[in-house]
Amino acid sequence: MKKILPVFSYLFHPIFIPFLGTFFYVVLDDNYFTLPQYLVLFIQIIIISILLPLTFFYLLRTFGKIDSIMLSDISQRKIPLLLQIMLMSILIAKSITIDRYFELFFFFSGGLFSTIIVFLLLFAKIKASIHMIGMSALTVFIIGLSIHTEINIINTVVFFVAMNGFVASSRLEMKAHTKKELAIGFVCGMLPQLLLLYFWL
Repeated sequence: MKKILPVFSYLFHPIFIPFLGTFFYVVLDDNYFTLPQYLVLFIQIIIISILLPLTFFYLLRTFGKIDSIMLSDISQRKIPLLLQIMLMSILIAKSITIDRYFELFFFFSGGLFSTIIVFLLLFAKIKASIHMIGMSALTVFIIGLSIHTEINIINTVVFFVAMNGFVASSRLEMKAHTKKELAIGFVCGMLPQLLLLYFWL
C-alpha cells in the first residue's frame, strides 16, 4: 500500500483540479451549450490551468528556481503561486465569467481566493498543502452541484471524500507535508467554496 499511495499525489495533482471541476460542471449542470462551446471551454481550461503552468514549471526549473513539481520547499512556492493567481484571474475575467458560466465562476473564484490565502501565508512561513486545497475545494463544489441540480451522486461524493484521505496519506507517505500543513490546506480549500455556495445554491 505504501508503494501505491504516492500515485494519488500525481493523479490528483492541483493542476488537474480545474479540469475535473469543469468536467463535473458540464456533466451535472443543466446547461444549454453546444458541443463546440464545450470544446472551447475545455481547451481554455487545459491551456491556462495545465499547459501554461507546466511550461512555467520547466522554465523555472531550467533557471534553478524550483526543483520539483511538488514544490515542497516554501521558498520555491512564491513565484509559481503568483503565476497561478495571475492565470486564474485572467481565466475568470476573460473566460469563466459570471454571466456565461455562473456556477463554475464561483468554483474558480473560490480557487483564486484559496491561492491568494496560501500565497500570503508563505510570508508568515506557514506552508499549506496545495493538494489538499484542490481536493477539498473540488469535493465541496461537487456536493454543491449535487444539491443545486438535485441529482443524487452520493457514490461520487463518497469517492472524493475518500480521495481526500488517500491524497493526504500520500503526502504524508512522501514526507511532503505534516498533518498540520494538510489540515491548513484542507481548510483553505474548503472554506472559500463553502462561503461562495451562498451565492449560487
